Amino acid sequence: MLLLQFSTSHYCRKARLALGYKQISYQVENLTPALHILRIKSLCDSTTVPVLLPQQKNCPAVVSDSTDIIQFLETYQPSSPLYFADPQQQQEALRLEDYFDEIGIASRVVYSQFRATEGKQIDPSWMSLLVINMIRLKYGINAKSANVSAQKIADAIALLSEFWHDGYLIGDRFSVADLTAAALLSPLGLIPSYRRNYSWLFEKIAAIHQICNEPLPKNWDAWHNLTYDLTGNR
Repeated sequence: MLLLQFSTSHYCRKARLALGYKQISYQVENLTPALHILRIKSLCDSTTVPVLLPQQKNCPAVVSDSTDIIQFLETYQPSSPLYFADPQQQQEALRLEDYFDEIGIASRVVYSQFRATEGKQIDPSWMSLLVINMIRLKYGINAKSANVSAQKIADAIALLSEFWHDGYLIGDRFSVADLTAAALLSPLGLIPSYRRNYSWLFEKIAAIHQICNEPLPKNWDAWHNLTYDLTGNR
């Protein structure tokens, strides 16, 4: 299988976590934002990533969108299920998947605003900063929208705090709901204020990455150095 992706996209991370959890062998093809359309427009109607090319017999040629990719993987590899057999649990799992997909938008806003301001030094390369500025321009990200998004994230973290301290979001096992939350909140792990205030959250996100055989985001521990640079002490 081949996953077309942006290496830093948390929605692509969601697809990788699912592939890793199910122990499905795959390769990635990293695309460049904006230029990626030239690669995927001939494959499907979507203009976004991730896009999965199963390259297997009796499988669709293309599966786009992280939610649809997980749905396909559940059929392709039923073992290590992310869905539930119980209809009520499954309905709630899909509802929470949709909810955290929306929270992923808020994460993008807060993270992009952070990277454009005090978080520039996480990756000061011109290409990284160009991509961040493109994202901010495309989605109209500014200090005001970041504050609105931060409140949505606070509500999501409050929800997770009721379950993640000693279990999972639904029932007694890991599911698509937990996976989606871990993937789409992961960008916040590079922001010092979140790491300081919600250490339990990022411990859980790290644990989920481990069971899904997926490395943590690049510069995951850079917040320590950034905290030092901003405050002058550790």
